[in-house]
Amino acid sequence: MTDLSPARLERPSAVSFLGYMLGLVIVFWCLAGAGFSLDKVMSAPPRFADFASRAFPPNMDPQVLTRLGWKMVETLQIAVAGAVIGVILSVPVALFAARGLIAGPAVNQIVRTILGFIRAVPDIAWALVFVVAVGLGPFAGMLAIVIDTIGFCGRFFADDMEGTDKGPAESLTATGARKIDVVACATIPAAMPAFVSTGLYALEKAVRSSTILGLVGAGGIGIELKVGFDLFDYPTAMTVILMIAVVVIAIEQLSGWARTRIIGEQK
Repeated sequence: MTDLSPARLERPSAVSFLGYMLGLVIVFWCLAGAGFSLDKVMSAPPRFADFASRAFPPNMDPQVLTRLGWKMVETLQIAVAGAVIGVILSVPVALFAARGLIAGPAVNQIVRTILGFIRAVPDIAWALVFVVAVGLGPFAGMLAIVIDTIGFCGRFFADDMEGTDKGPAESLTATGARKIDVVACATIPAAMPAFVSTGLYALEKAVRSSTILGLVGAGGIGIELKVGFDLFDYPTAMTVILMIAVVVIAIEQLSGWARTRIIGEQK
């Protein structure tokens, strides 16, 4: 008779036990550094309830909605423009980051290190850099989205090209085709469904990021959120939060639909 009972947990070794204890110590150390406090946790619900009572109902004044609506349009313009340019620029960057395509190991490692640095810096920090470089406004936000998208898509595009079926590329190489021709005719077409999926995720990420870039003067609706909280105008701040939520969810749903349609057509 087959024993279907679940396997027993094995007793950890002394080294494993010490590892678990070290992990717990690190977790509690991090909680202490983060200022975790049960008193603050217990006192938070009444404060949140007070905020909610002052924020509801949201500000539905037509003039306010019109102003916020145009700021949301500007936010979407920043996100779409930055994501599209970033995705396009990510393709040549990924070609140099992908191993075994057109560049040697040294170039691959240098480009991957640069992409890692770009990803390590938060998008709002890039926005601050570009606000200093080009001034306040949506252009700084768009450049921040471009750089952030290159860091995101460049790495994933490179991995997607490395993971493609090598058969077609090897066949073209055997006929004497150049490396760039092999990449253009075999590698990129094979990786295109993954490119589309990653590019749409980058657009979703750009929309979410662009909603807060206004906090540092890089355009978009984020400045309205900051002003609302600075002036204790919680109903307007709540209106901004709800608008952001609706737009982000709508973009995610639209992106998912487009991903299914496009990738399905390419299969």
